[in-house]
Amino acid sequence: DSGDSVCELPEWRPAVYRKCTDILWLLVFCLFWAGLMFISGYAVVAGAAERLVLGYDSFGNICGRKNTPVEGANLSGLDMTNKKYVFFLNSCSLEIQSPKISSLSLCVSSCPQQQLNSLEDLQSFARNNGSFLCVYSLNVSSYTVNPKAAQLCPTLPVPPSKSFPLFNRCVPQNPECYSKYASVLISMVNEMDVFHRILSGILAGRDTVIGLSVLALAFSLILTLAFRFIQTLFIHTLIALVVFGLLFVSGVLWWLHYDYRNDPSTELETEKENVKFLLGYAIFSTIITVVLLSLIFVLRKRLPFSVQLFRIVGKIIGRIPFLLFQPLWTFLILIVFWVFWVAVLLSLGTAGTAQATSGGQVEYRALSGICYMAWYHFVGLIWTSEFILACQQMVIAGAVVTCYFNRNKNNPPPHPVLSSISVLFCYHLGTAVKGSFLITVLRIPRIVLLYLCNILNQK
Repeated sequence: DSGDSVCELPEWRPAVYRKCTDILWLLVFCLFWAGLMFISGYAVVAGAAERLVLGYDSFGNICGRKNTPVEGANLSGLDMTNKKYVFFLNSCSLEIQSPKISSLSLCVSSCPQQQLNSLEDLQSFARNNGSFLCVYSLNVSSYTVNPKAAQLCPTLPVPPSKSFPLFNRCVPQNPECYSKYASVLISMVNEMDVFHRILSGILAGRDTVIGLSVLALAFSLILTLAFRFIQTLFIHTLIALVVFGLLFVSGVLWWLHYDYRNDPSTELETEKENVKFLLGYAIFSTIITVVLLSLIFVLRKRLPFSVQLFRIVGKIIGRIPFLLFQPLWTFLILIVFWVFWVAVLLSLGTAGTAQATSGGQVEYRALSGICYMAWYHFVGLIWTSEFILACQQMVIAGAVVTCYFNRNKNNPPPHPVLSSISVLFCYHLGTAVKGSFLITVLRIPRIVLLYLCNILNQK
């Protein structure tokens, strides 16, 4: 009996006596998120994201809603419920004046679909469509008789325009006017500070970011299925593609060098330098190709080990099918957090006090401390995103380890993913916070250096 007990393999099981790790880091993260919640509340109270989304006129009225009057601005506080579009009186020759657009903007009920060439056309358009393109103080019956109508009405001719989706701006459809209109808006973005550039970049590239995220998700699912079902074919196909790609790149570079060198028209110094660069690239590519092909040849006996590794991965995925849904949960959590982050950023970007100018117009002055809050909010984006990804990695690692080291194959551990999630939340959140903070500390200087590099390249 004693001999049999010695030969028995000890049963592996997770650690019974656990303790929380990196508690101090978890407390720091909780305090950091308390600061984020304070900034979010302040942004909701002091900000006006609807000014950015709905648009507003030069007199402080937000289009598409009722407004409260601003002291010193007689044309503020108007009911713009039925006027949802922003119209610039001088859309074909906009200019920037520190850092506002010089042209007056109004809230109108509809954008002019056809070109308007005279004040009579403006008057007829207002009566037929109920959309008044002149300043609110000018009655529609006075469009053609008031001597100040030229200053209070848009510059003639008024080009046809359409409302821009989401932001409800009347964008001119005339190619020349459209190019000037777009260039002014781009120039305004270039003159903004870093905070507003981030804001405008998110709004401009939202479709690209969403599309790339969906594409990355699709590729991840394809690779996961490949690991599960076609391990051997996948490994050999990948190696074949690498070998073919290396040989193809080197061959193309050498062919281009030979073609340019023997071309009789290659006489300019710049073309001769291009030939030298092609020679350098070809030599460098050949060296890399030789090194990698040598490594593949030397390690060819390790291919069965790689295939076996992928088979183990496939078996684990077969035993824990919920691992396939883990990235989807993480993706949804990240989407929810990013939507919240962008909403707070929009509110911060529009946080300002309305002040009337000498001409009766309204300007919004940014509140003090907004820039520091924006940078704090930006750090929160990177740190929290990395924390969510770190939690996913720890959940997957815990579930895989529990299943892989289980010696009784006929009795697999029940609910390994849920068990790993519970272990993470009960004991190791501090470790995830610590690791994600270290990644954040390394990533933020990289982002700053890339930004400075882009500025220097432009200069």
